[in-house]
Amino acid sequence: MRRPELRGLPGVLTREQLMQTVDAIAAAQQPCGSLPWPDGHTDAWDHVECAMVLTLGGRLEEARAGYAWLRKTQAVDGSWATSYRELEVDDPMVDLNQCAYVAVGIWQWLQVTGDRTLPEQMWPHIRRALDLVCDMQAPSGEIYWASDDGVPRREALLTGSSSIYQSLRCGIALAELMGEPQPEWELAAGLLQHVVAHHPDVFLDKARFSMDWYYPVLGGAVRGRMAEELFAQHWDTFVVPGLGIRCVSDEPWVTGAETAELALSLLVSGDPDRARQLLQDVQHLRHDDGSYWTGYVFDKKVRWPAERSSWTAAAMVLAADALAGGQSLQLFDGRDLPTGVLLPADACLQDGAPCGDLARRT
Repeated sequence: MRRPELRGLPGVLTREQLMQTVDAIAAAQQPCGSLPWPDGHTDAWDHVECAMVLTLGGRLEEARAGYAWLRKTQAVDGSWATSYRELEVDDPMVDLNQCAYVAVGIWQWLQVTGDRTLPEQMWPHIRRALDLVCDMQAPSGEIYWASDDGVPRREALLTGSSSIYQSLRCGIALAELMGEPQPEWELAAGLLQHVVAHHPDVFLDKARFSMDWYYPVLGGAVRGRMAEELFAQHWDTFVVPGLGIRCVSDEPWVTGAETAELALSLLVSGDPDRARQLLQDVQHLRHDDGSYWTGYVFDKKVRWPAERSSWTAAAMVLAADALAGGQSLQLFDGRDLPTGVLLPADACLQDGAPCGDLARRT
């Protein structure tokens, strides 16, 4: 097994500071293995993100406990509920993006440690989760964002679908590793990339949220010139120089997780200087114990909400490690991940389906 090598980012965060943040995340873990929000509830997406940072920081037993929690709580149909209190369901609605993200966490475990034991243990759970996600794909490619009792809400979110694209790519890579190719996932990934990159109008209008701005890049569906144009389009809307980025465009509120994620997005699109500056700007949210305040209302000069969230801390560690050229860079850069069956960029959509014979399901 390879030894994790969390890297410090000179001038921003030392390795010792990052390890302190890893320890702060570990301290929030419950005996059942869950990695909750400050109010005590746990969702699968943020739980996986925290487990990834535990892996990166060499807290492997704690990371394994986190993945064991996922095995215990997964439903028969492959889903996780939106919210848990330890092992009990708190909100039964299913968010498909939350279900998919386990594939990213397990792929990261494999890349960091080289250990196949946990991926083999988690593979049946990943397969059920991504099969469910693909079953919730609309004919035009987007993934319906939620379901209730197995019935999809026939509407999609750009942020969620962008994140699911990264999850599907990691899932396809794991399927190849396990010797169990999943061609349906490959088709689903190609359709999803196309609709995220070229048909964002099919998604619910959430343009006031900064996540909808940068997540097509962070999830890997948009790169190159398109990413540059996307960043330029709303830079002045969301970026507050010296503080970070707004969570929503119409509030004087910067948030740590969104700022760290935008830094990651800039890095993987070839803009490390602005990425580094953003991560440096948002360090005003750091607490003495290595944890991070969730956000800051800058017109009133108060931290809000009055909480230090483990997932904010996790996003900081991942961004710093990637900017330092660490193991997180390869994960979010995604160059070595399979793309799925990509459609031509100029493919159009008619009557809710790709034109002609493009990506026709068999």
